Amino acid sequence: MIQLEFSSPPSEPLNNMRASIERLQENLSRTIVGKEEAIRLVLAALFSGGHVLLEDVPGVGKTLLAKSLAKSIAGEFKRVQCTPDLLPTDVTGTNIWNPQSGEFEFMAGPAFGNILLADEINRATPRTQSALLEVMEEKQVTLDGVSRPVPVPFFVIATQNPVEYQGTFPLPEAQMDRFAISLSLGYPKEDEELKMLQRLQGRVSPETLESCISLDEVRALRQQCANVAVEAPLQQYILDLVRATREDEGVRLGASPRGTVALYRSAQAIAFLEGREYATPDDVKLLAPHVLAHRLIPNGSQKGIGIVENLLNAIAIP
Repeated sequence: MIQLEFSSPPSEPLNNMRASIERLQENLSRTIVGKEEAIRLVLAALFSGGHVLLEDVPGVGKTLLAKSLAKSIAGEFKRVQCTPDLLPTDVTGTNIWNPQSGEFEFMAGPAFGNILLADEINRATPRTQSALLEVMEEKQVTLDGVSRPVPVPFFVIATQNPVEYQGTFPLPEAQMDRFAISLSLGYPKEDEELKMLQRLQGRVSPETLESCISLDEVRALRQQCANVAVEAPLQQYILDLVRATREDEGVRLGASPRGTVALYRSAQAIAFLEGREYATPDDVKLLAPHVLAHRLIPNGSQKGIGIVENLLNAIAIP
């Protein structure tokens, strides 16, 4: 077994940024009961520059999480309720004729916010899905030959119901691959649900939250997150995991190189959230099911997350 060696303690700038992250997590906990792990994964996607897919049943707090995050970072929240009649321009924006000026004027769509909630994304048609996912990848909207960059940060939280599939358009593999992390909030525990009821009297809502960090701080945190060290043995461990998904007999389509990069960057982000300047194998093990499982196409009835967990047990840890 290869031993990873790390020396210096966290630097002063990292300690200062850690304080910002703690303020953000504390602010989110004011409206979201429990779900600390889910919050950590969402923040890991935010600071690593990725996007999140929430596969969950209705009513478990997905919209609440997106609104609370936007308010906490002083960002602009946008929401799109995906339906079969939703057009690509309903997401990206369109040119409107202004008779007074005699020119077309661009009317920005929801894609020009900081936090975009795409609710029930699999109910939109493939054409509209593609328009949204193009913005996620390119960070810009092109209309009539003119490209317009979306704000930075631009963070998509998309949702889909894993139970109800009638009238839906499942995301193809290439589009699922655009999401850095996939997770489920799940139902709250009994004590958490009781606490939710008790909080109703206090009228705690995203609208009552105060911003605890700025968009400039979010951009700075992203830059600092990219500096987290991932040593060579850990890089090889990430590579072994991803390549194993392509060679497993139970997998028809394994994780792409984009998945390799997403696992690397997400590991940096989780380490950063923990206040470390280096990533560890435990970071990779925590993230692998959320980063790789939704990118796999199994051969049989076994789900992607089960395949990833088996690979984690089979591959030697550095």
